[in-house]
Amino acid sequence: MQLGLIGLGKMGGNMRERIRRAGHTVVGYDRNADLADVHSLKELVEALEAPRVVWVMVPAGDATHETITALGELLSPGDIVVDGGNSRWTDDELHAAQLAERGIGFVDCGVSGGVWGLENGYALMYGGDPEHVERVQPIFDALRPVGDFGSVHAGKVGAGHFAKMVHNGIEYAMMQAFAEGWELLEAADPVTDVREVFRAWQEGTVIRSWLLDLAVRALDDDEHLTGLRGYAADSGEGRWTVEAAIDHAVPLPAITASLFARFSSRQVDSPQMKMIAALRNQFGGHAVEATDGKAGPIEK
Repeated sequence: MQLGLIGLGKMGGNMRERIRRAGHTVVGYDRNADLADVHSLKELVEALEAPRVVWVMVPAGDATHETITALGELLSPGDIVVDGGNSRWTDDELHAAQLAERGIGFVDCGVSGGVWGLENGYALMYGGDPEHVERVQPIFDALRPVGDFGSVHAGKVGAGHFAKMVHNGIEYAMMQAFAEGWELLEAADPVTDVREVFRAWQEGTVIRSWLLDLAVRALDDDEHLTGLRGYAADSGEGRWTVEAAIDHAVPLPAITASLFARFSSRQVDSPQMKMIAALRNQFGGHAVEATDGKAGPIEK
């Protein structure tokens, strides 16, 4: 089948290649002309035979909304738009309604696999009406990993991105657990080879996983991670997961703590820790460190 693909960055570019390897035709558009097959959304739509399927792979938020709005002006009734970015699931409902007014279908698809997806395949979670999903299914089949698992029609519009949001929330907590365990091992005198401890866990343990494999790769590159700054951004999906938990009264203590840990990583001199240090000094006389690096009690 033919597919229009908008956004040819690290994910989109590899997805284009994997789909082409499966024998499908992909017409790609990107603002970077060096990556693009066509040089405008209008050219992309004109290059596809109706009924068209156009996959949007751009950053969530304004970029996705502007792209889908523009496609709504260019596409025809019977065409389908797939949002494969990391959009918030509530945006999917708005976009589906917006396009439905023009007779255009909408499918949301959470995509996981990162830079490894070209060779390993992408885990796909998609939501939408069954007839729309069926039209896109050959592309899903091209992108998914080989085997019985790796893709799911999760439910109605929004279900794909909701499932991917929860997936990323779980990922936050798993990464935080590995990070905390690594820091404790590094701090303990008896353990002299933390990297090989992690490597030993790769077989026969209940925590073996792809994340553990990636942790070992990182330690092979830089055994004590001395070349990295302890700063971690968040894409937004961790926040949305916690917000959804609040809305549904579902306790998520591990995922919530892992999100807050990322916020802490952005504070070189944590304001919270200043208050904790001051209170410990007030009630227990514990020493504090001043901004000049000197230690001592607060003057009473």
